[in-house]
Amino acid sequence: MTVFSSMVADGHEQVCFFHDPATGLRAIIAIHSTARGPGVGGVRIRHYRDEAEALTDVLRLSEAMSYKAACAGLACGGAKAVVMGPFPADRVAGMHALAGFVEHVGGRYIATEDMGMSESDIARLNDVTRFAVGRSLADGGSGDPSPHTAQGVINGMRSALRAAGMSDDFNGLKVAVQGCGSVGLGVVERLRAGGAVVLASDISETAIERARAAGAEIVANDDILAADVDVLAPCGIGAVLSEQSIPTIRARVIAGAANNQLATDADAARLAERGIVYAPDFVINAGGVINVADEIDPAGYDGQRVAARVAGIEATLDDIFAKAARTGQTSTATALELAKSRIGAA
Repeated sequence: MTVFSSMVADGHEQVCFFHDPATGLRAIIAIHSTARGPGVGGVRIRHYRDEAEALTDVLRLSEAMSYKAACAGLACGGAKAVVMGPFPADRVAGMHALAGFVEHVGGRYIATEDMGMSESDIARLNDVTRFAVGRSLADGGSGDPSPHTAQGVINGMRSALRAAGMSDDFNGLKVAVQGCGSVGLGVVERLRAGGAVVLASDISETAIERARAAGAEIVANDDILAADVDVLAPCGIGAVLSEQSIPTIRARVIAGAANNQLATDADAARLAERGIVYAPDFVINAGGVINVADEIDPAGYDGQRVAARVAGIEATLDDIFAKAARTGQTSTATALELAKSRIGAA
């Protein structure tokens, strides 16, 4: 894989590699599209096997951010940053170095939270650059985006249930939630509040204990995808829906928060062939970016506007499922068509 061939294949505008000698920080910023506005996307801190794996991840994630923002109707594009772990021991110095990289891109990329980042980290970025959003409410920002992502998943799950010919009442519904971090736990809590029976898994004992305390039944992480449930909600790592896993899935609906849930493009068709209703991840998990992107609105952050846009995820999915049924396309192809048409129009 070469950088240029990968950029051209996916339609990326810019990919930047950065290294800070003082801290050892290594990062990649990928800007997929700025047609609708600056590229907004989280910073992901992760241990990668090598730079090729990091590049693949940042390219897939930034592309998905463009489609996510477009389907949500936001005036921004898609971008992403990955930091190759381990992060520098001096967290403040590392964040300041990262902020210098973000500043160098000159506003084409606006950073926010993702794996390994927190509100306090965004504040450290803001020491150096204004091109970072997701500050705490106390600091005048939009706060933790994870509750908005979780609520968007709940809204979208109702749409997916109706598309499958099922009731959208959660009472008695059986849902398997894979991944119980901040977003996954929020999904568990909301499902339990609605009367759903929830099975949950995670590789973290801390996350497992929190899910158990929220009323979930804990199952092994290796078994969760094949659980006998109505709905599967992948809320952890991506690429879990694959040629190997799809034949084992017993859920009628897949609606979760994880990014890039499909291992390959062909997996959308594999789900459709099995009659499984799939809520495209870049549509259903847009609540977080809806929240943080509102910080860059000229009128300032508006919580009511955010809530209305997160609620709108349900109607957007209604339209996608209806069109997919009419045309015979997969829900993923229909959602991509919507996103690309909006980006192209801009």
